[in-house]
Formats: sequence, C-alpha cells, structure tokens
Amino acid sequence: MTKSTDEIRLGADIGGTFTDIALDIGGKIFSTKVLTNYSAPEQAILDGIETVTRDAGISPADIGLVIHGTTLATNALIERRGARTALVTTEGFRDVIEMRTENRFEQYDLNLRLPAPLIPREHRFTVKGRIGAEGQELQPLDEARLEELADEIAAGGFGSVAIGFIHSYANPAHERRAREILERKLDIPISISAEVSPQMREFERFNTVCANAYVRPQMADYLARLQVRLKEMEAECPVFMIHSGGGLISVETASEFPVRLVESGPAGGAIFAADIARRFGLEKVVSYDMGGTTAKICLIEDFAPRTARTFEVARTYRFCKGSGMPISIPVIEMIEIGAGGGSIAWVDAMGRIQTGPESAGSEPGPACYGRGGERPAITDADLVLGKLDPDNFAGGAIRLDAGASQGAIRRGVGERLSLDATSAAFGICEVVDENMANAARVHAVENGKNISDNIMIAFGGAAPLHAARLCEKLGIDRCLVPRGAGVGSAIGFLKAPFGYEALASRLVRLSRFDSGEVNALLTDLKASAESFVRAGTSGKIVSEITAFMRYSGQGWEIPVPLPDKPFGADAAERLTQLFRASYERFFGRAIDGLDGLEIEVVTWSVKATDERPAVARHEIAMGGRDARPGVSRPVFDPAAGSMQTYGIVERDALAAGERLAGPAVIVERETSTVVTSLFDAVIQSDGSILLVRKGFQP
Repeated sequence: MTKSTDEIRLGADIGGTFTDIALDIGGKIFSTKVLTNYSAPEQAILDGIETVTRDAGISPADIGLVIHGTTLATNALIERRGARTALVTTEGFRDVIEMRTENRFEQYDLNLRLPAPLIPREHRFTVKGRIGAEGQELQPLDEARLEELADEIAAGGFGSVAIGFIHSYANPAHERRAREILERKLDIPISISAEVSPQMREFERFNTVCANAYVRPQMADYLARLQVRLKEMEAECPVFMIHSGGGLISVETASEFPVRLVESGPAGGAIFAADIARRFGLEKVVSYDMGGTTAKICLIEDFAPRTARTFEVARTYRFCKGSGMPISIPVIEMIEIGAGGGSIAWVDAMGRIQTGPESAGSEPGPACYGRGGERPAITDADLVLGKLDPDNFAGGAIRLDAGASQGAIRRGVGERLSLDATSAAFGICEVVDENMANAARVHAVENGKNISDNIMIAFGGAAPLHAARLCEKLGIDRCLVPRGAGVGSAIGFLKAPFGYEALASRLVRLSRFDSGEVNALLTDLKASAESFVRAGTSGKIVSEITAFMRYSGQGWEIPVPLPDKPFGADAAERLTQLFRASYERFFGRAIDGLDGLEIEVVTWSVKATDERPAVARHEIAMGGRDARPGVSRPVFDPAAGSMQTYGIVERDALAAGERLAGPAVIVERETSTVVTSLFDAVIQSDGSILLVRKGFQP
C-alpha cells in the first residue's frame, strides 16, 4: 500500500437495474457495475467492492470512507412497500393528506383520480390541542387522549408513527410532547413534522412526515444490515449517505430522516455534472443521466445545479405536475421520466409505440440478459440496432442474446405494427429519445431557458448511447461524455460536500421586521445545519443563507440569496432591494405602484457545507489528429435511416487531442458512446469525449 486509507474513498449507487461502484485511490478511479439484488440490496455493494478492490490491488480493509446513495426509499414509496404507519394529527385535520390542495392537475379530465394517500383513513388518529399561526397555544394538548392512542397503536400492529400538528413549524412544543407520551408505551420509530419538514403548507408537511415514517423502519434496517456486512468483510470505515440536496449526512441522520434520501442517486449525478462543468468553465450545462430505469435532466448554471424545496414522487398521470406525492425537503431540481435501458416498450390501443414507465429492472431484466425477460426493453432495441456489442457488455460480465432481443421486439412491437425487428427497434429508440427531448424542453421552458444554449454532459450506463441523437433533436451542438460516465452518480458521490440545509417557516413582513428576532432564528438554523456537517468533517464550514420571499397575497415564493452577516437597522430596506433584484431576474420586472402591496419572507434557509478544494481547469479542444478505427460493425444510423458501417474504437486506445469522425462507436467497460454521422468525437485533455456537430464553430 502506497496510499493512506484517508485517500481511498468508495462511492456506491444502488439503482433500479444496476448497482454502480466507484473506488477513488488518490484520483485514480476503479469502477464496476453489478446487477441490483432486490431481496438483499447490500449484497450487490459487497460484490462490487470485491471486484474493484481486487482490480486496485487492495483489500476492503484499506477503504477509508464509503459514500452511499440509493433508490430504496423512492421505490418503497412508489410501490407502497413501507411499514404499517399511523398518523397522529390535530382534531379536524384528519383528511388533509386525502383532500390535498383541491387543485386539478388535468382540468378537463372528468374521470380524474387523485393518488391515494400514503396512510389510509382508518390509520389516522386525531387529538385535541391547537397552536396558532404565530406559534401561540390556542388549546392545550389532550395528553389523556394521547395515552389512549398509544394503547390503540400498540394493539394495531403498527411499525411506525408520524405526528403532524397544525402550525407546528411555528411552535413544535405539542409535537415533541406527543412524541414523549407515545414513546413511553411504543417501541417503534416516531417521526414529527417539526423536525422532518418545518415548513408552511399543511398538506406538503403532513405528507412528508408520513413518507418519512413510512420508509423509516425499512431504511433503518437496511442501513444497519449494510454496516454489519461491511464490517464482516473487514471494511470498518465510516459510511455516509448522500441526501437529495446533494450533501453528505451520517448513517444515523439518514436512518432518522430517510425521506431525505429519496433523490439521493440522481443528486450524485447532478454533482458529477457540476464538477465537470466547473473543470471546463461551462456556465450553461444540461446534465443528461440515463440509467437502467429512469432518465434525469438537470440544468446547471454557474457550476451549480438548480435546487428546490419540494418535489413529487410517483407521478401517476403522464408525469403531470400535481399528480404525484409531494415531498417537502431540499432537493436538486430535475425532471425524471421512466426512460432507462430497462424501460419496457409496448404498443397502445391507437397503435403507437410507447416506452416505460414500467421497467424490467435487473429481475428479470431485458430479454437479452437471458434471465427470463420476455418483453422488449430499450437495451434490446439498442442491441438490435448494433449500438451494443453482445460479447463485451459490462466488460464481458454479461453476455447479451441478440436473438432473444429480436424475438421480444417482434412479439411485443413488430407483429402489432407489421414491422421487422430492426424497424421496430428504431421506432422504440426514436420514441424514447423524443420523450427525453420533450422532457428537456419542458424543463428548460419552465425555468425560462433555451435548451439549445447549453452544452450537454451525458452519463449513466445508457446515456452515451443516446446522447448524440438527443443533441440532434434539441439543437445542441456539443456534448461531453466524461471518463467514468457509466458510473457517473457513484463518482459524483465522491465529489459531494458534507452538507445539510436547515429550514424554518416564519412569516415576516418587512414593514414589521425585527432584526433581533430574525438574527436569533438564523443563528439557531446555522447551529443546526453545522451540527450535521460536523459529524463528517473538521474542516472549514461555509454557510449559504436564503430567504424565500413574495409580495403579500401571492401564492408562492422566490429564493433570495442573502449575505452571511447579521441584520442591522437597514435590514428592511436591504431585503427590499435584494427581493426586487431577484424578482426582476425571475419575471422581467418588479411590481410597482400598487398601494398596500407589502413584501414578506415566508421561509428562511441556512445551507452549511464544508469548503471544497479548487479543481484543475481544462480548456475545451475542438480539433486534433485524426484517429482511425481498426474494426467496424453495422449500426443503425438515424440520419441515413438504415444500417451503416460504424468504426469501433476502444476508449483507452484514444489519446488526448485525437479526433474521431462519425459514424463510430467508442466502447468501454461500463458504457458505449455512439457518434452518429452528424457528429465527430474529440478527446479532451482529461480523457472526456466531446461530441461536436460537424461544421460547428464556437
């Protein structure tokens, strides 16, 4: 061993189809992909660790830190496989999570069905007691009733409890007291909304604490089991989890607040793309992450992914906003659709090819895996079109059966539409590529951006196969495929800072602004956020403070970044100026001339992170020496509409500064990059592949 264990870090990302492992030894990456084990998810991590440590010539005992992200919490919510959960709430608010906000996400659908609440009505219990919007106690808590509820919950066989009281974000005393009373008789986890999501808006807050309680026993059991299994293989290093906002938290925090892990895997991908953007000085980037189950699109500006305070899980109606389960936690903002390598292709009643959201996953997987899958998946279509080498998939670890793919595509799509296997496979890929392109357009438009102004960064096992075609559809001229793209999220985990965001809803009108009160609140939030970060680092911590503000009477807020210093006598004037500047950036102009239109702060946020080291900068290279592929194979080219001869090149055989003219396929262990006839590939100084449209001039 020439490296200390402090320099050896491992990232592990459990996805719906593959578990990705990335081992970093002093900047050198060893990686692998292992099929996800649904019955024992930790087993895939252990198998991956054995592979990468063997390749690196070290033992698991040499690993200094494990950083982990997983879709297990997300899948438990989507598939409704969580614990039997009881909700204890304020009398009169039993049906908040069922009534929702009364918004119709599809205005003209007369048969509209709202998603069922996570906790059925018979498992929701009420208790007297009331906190006002200003935090004052209007009615004392009925502690005798809570004693009775503890007996009812114990007798009901519940595995978890969620507590959500009205206005607890302003004063959590009732929720904390209720937890104390229930804990005397219950030996099950109890989550309170004032700790899980201390924000305004009862439906979102109640739903978030219900989701946290619902997945908490399962996630706590999994994380405990993972730590035991790691120690059994002598990997006794600390384990940290990446949360949905893109920072690292301890396993103990993750076990208590597992809802913060719901978007942990995709968050790692966004961090990976942001790191690449920073290295190349790219201020406008769209990251494209396509794995085995889903595709994720995220806008990255000024080297940082966009963030939000809420998002939706399991949208049930054409991915329409409002049709899913709202989760009110800090999250990296992205759009996610059911378009991955395992997504099932099918033909609807109108004779149209459709893809997803159902996925073959890893069990049984696409038909070509030979594990019992009989329905066509995107990977089957890619194989039939020649994009994949059946003898060299996942570095040869998985042999693909092209005949099984052709049979599945003929049965599932071709026979319905009178198409041969190749034409049906092209139709499948065109549909999934157009779905992803539409998702990217919508995401950009919703954020007031032009998608074609961005450079794409593509990663994930399936993204490099589709990136060039996606760029053709979106009018994007350049796309970077970084080294390690096939395990990009796992590498992103290694780039993530230790970080935590603490929030609190306190409605403050600027006309009645109390600097002392607000300074005290921000001091408490900063202490809370930094305490989580200190669990993982002793280095310097930096804080980002944000006020979510609006004009009085508006229904939503905009984020306003604030300087990290106490408010003084001029606070109201300074906040007004900052709000107006942010409002103009969002909407083009501020609102002036309306009498009595006040400005107010709704929620305060403090995000604490450890300071990140500077990165080496690279310049984008557009041209260089011509590279000549040594072998070729037939691959379907979209521009030609037929099979064409594509050059085949190993990625490791290409040196920095070489330019490979399309059409070609660049192959590596975890993925393949398809260079269509409209693009060339230029190898960058760090080994990244730049796909550049022929004739493009910057």
